[in-house]
Parts: sequence; structure tokens; C-alpha cells
Amino acid sequence: MNKRHETTRTATEQQITLRGPAELADALPYLMGFYPTDSIVLVALHGGSGRFGGRLRLGIPRSPQEWPPVADQLAECLVEGSERRGTRPDGIVVFVCQDPVEGETGRQVMERLRPLAQRLRTACGSLDVPVHEALCISDSRFWSYCCPDPRCCPAEGTGLALPGTSVMAAAATYAGVQVRGSLRDMEARLEPLSSPAAVEEQERALDGAGAALVPRILLGGSRAEVGSETLRLARRLMKRLGEAPAAPPAATDAEDDGLIGHDEAAAVIIGLQDRETRDRAAEWMEGPDAPSALRLWRALSRRCVGPYAEHAAAPLALAGWVSWSTGDEPSARVALGLALRVDPDYVFARLLHQACNEGMDPEALRDCLREERSSRAVSGARTGSGSRGSVRRHRARPAGPPTMSGSRPAAPKRPGSGAARGRVGRRGGQRGNRSGR
Repeated sequence: MNKRHETTRTATEQQITLRGPAELADALPYLMGFYPTDSIVLVALHGGSGRFGGRLRLGIPRSPQEWPPVADQLAECLVEGSERRGTRPDGIVVFVCQDPVEGETGRQVMERLRPLAQRLRTACGSLDVPVHEALCISDSRFWSYCCPDPRCCPAEGTGLALPGTSVMAAAATYAGVQVRGSLRDMEARLEPLSSPAAVEEQERALDGAGAALVPRILLGGSRAEVGSETLRLARRLMKRLGEAPAAPPAATDAEDDGLIGHDEAAAVIIGLQDRETRDRAAEWMEGPDAPSALRLWRALSRRCVGPYAEHAAAPLALAGWVSWSTGDEPSARVALGLALRVDPDYVFARLLHQACNEGMDPEALRDCLREERSSRAVSGARTGSGSRGSVRRHRARPAGPPTMSGSRPAAPKRPGSGAARGRVGRRGGQRGNRSGR
């Protein structure tokens, strides 16, 4: 097989040349910032040297019937996104990554996903952008769908380099680039509680908080008051989390869950369904506020259980925003992707996800939020009450990224009766006309 030279640059502008499919496969987690399990990944290549450009990741659809439209959409999105950033790709590298299920081998995974890889290749080719390499990664081995030579790409696959031993790993270590584990592990930190007792207690608390807060929010005179109460409680929880000693991620998550009561979590979750309250919470995106705010939003995401799963869109989007604002783009994409999974129509998460994926500088949004906070402080000093303005007031800023708020105000979703909750739970979450979008 002809060796291809793919070049990239690390955060320190060091140039690395990758030769052939083995080094491409080993480089994938460093390109993404995590091991993309159960994923399709497309990476744009530019110029004669194959400089890496934009990249897209999507979970592999379970039904093969979905593969053709998904392939077309991914190819179109990558090419159009690259053009918006200034340069049409000269080529694309395709990865399909999935571990075997019980009783399946990595080679069987490769053969099962071959039609998907072929459809991705033809989708890119239809846009006049060739696929230079298509790899399947499964069970710590890789296969090339493009190479017919068994001498370099044997039927049983080729083992990946041991973690930390590849050329990309050495360059990433030098540049301070961190791989945060597998996508599955990162998503697990944000998924709902699984203990039946904890789920039951948290759902009961959410029922109570909804019954108490939603009627007050729907009454215009109480909405601002509920928002202020939500933010004050969130501040107290952030302070409590910030005072806890540092620990490894899994231990930190378990400790944070123990530091936040079910009723406290429920009150903040319901309060964040109000768009203006959520926008004000987004101001805790930098400095000493950011670490404890991120821990709080992650903890609240885990408390959105049962029929309240869709309520996680607000804390997940906030977690994604804080991660992006503090320079952790891989974690931001994971959190924002989960927010859109639980509510595909959540405008706040969709705009942030687009801005992050298109390489926008979050400083423009930070500046927007700082201005809003200053404006509210001045207005409050002048009138004795906080301004009801929100980030959407800056929508016309020509140099800024998409605004953080949605375009329409609405009431938070009402928690239903016990029977209604059962229906919502069985249907996987029913979208309501609430203001958190």
C-alpha cells in the first residue's frame, strides 16, 4: 500500500507527519481528545501534504436503513463547514469505531460496518472530495477498507499501538494534549442516576418542585423571584462543591452527588427550565466560578431521571458551555451532544454546538455575557430591580457568534400527574413548550 503523509499541528505548532493507516488509527484519540467508541468520524484534509482540518463525530445509527441519509448529511456538513471556514477539503479520512458485542469478533464488526464505510466514501465522492483512507477500529485492532494488500492490512486486522507509544502520543505529550478516556466513560459522567432508590427519591423531589415552582413561574410577577431564588440556591451549591477536596473524576462525581440533596437538585433543575434564569447561570463561565459551576451542572444532569430526562438539556448545555469557555472542547462537544440527544430542538445547545464545531472563539460569547451582567447591574442600581433583558438583546452584533437564547419565550414544562408521568416515561420524554430552549 502506498504510504500517505498526513500532517497536523499541535497546540505548540509542532508539525507531525503520519504515514499510513497504522499511524492514522493511533492518532484518532489525540485528534478528538477521547477514544470515540461507537462513532463515525470524518476528518477533512487540506493541501498536498494532507493537513488535518475540521472533523465531525456522530454515533453509529443502529439501523442500517439510516446509514445512507446519515452518510450524505455528514459529508455535506463537513464540506460546507470547511468552506465556511475558508477552504474546501482536498480529501477526507473516514473512521468507523465500534467494539464487538458478546459473541462477535472485531473482524465481524468490520464486515458488518463495511456498507456504512462504503456509503460514506460514495457520499464524499459525490461532492467531489475523495476519501483517502477509511478505517474500522474495533477490539483494539484496525482494518483498512481501502487497502487490498494483505501484506500491510491482514484479514485479522492490525493491533493498535500501546497507549502512549505512537508518534502522535509522543507529540501530544510534548504539547500537553490530553486524552480524556473513552467517549463512553465521558458520557457516563453525565447520564442519569441508575440506583432505583435514588431515582425514585429524585423523581419524587422533581414532582414536588414542579408543583411548587411552575405555577409561580407562569405568574409573571413571580417569575423573576423564582429565578433569583434558583440562582441563589445554585450559588450555595457551588460554594459547597468548591469547598470539597479534589479527587479523581469518578470519586468527585460520587462525592458531588452526596453533597446535593434531592430537593435542592430538583429546585435548581426546574428553575433552569426558565430561559432567562439559565442565561444568567451561563455567566459563571470563567475564573473561580467555572470549576464549581461545571461540577454543579454535571451533578444536576445526573439528577434528571425518568420522565424528567428532557430537563437535562439545560444543565448539559451549561456544562458544555463552561467546558468550551475554559478550553476543554472535547468535553464541551460531548455534553452538548448529549443535550441535543435528550432534546434535539434545544436552541441553546444547538447554537453552542455549532459555534464550538465551527471553531469560533468563545471570547465573543463571554464578552456578550459580561456586557449583559454589567447592564443588569446598572439597571438594577437605577431601578432597584434586575433587568429582564437577556443575551438575545445582542443578536445583531455582527462580529459575534450565534446568540445563546432561543427566539421565543415560553413557560416551563408542567410536571404531570402520576398517570401522565407514566405515559411520558414510556414515550421517552415528551417535549413541552418550556422556556429553556
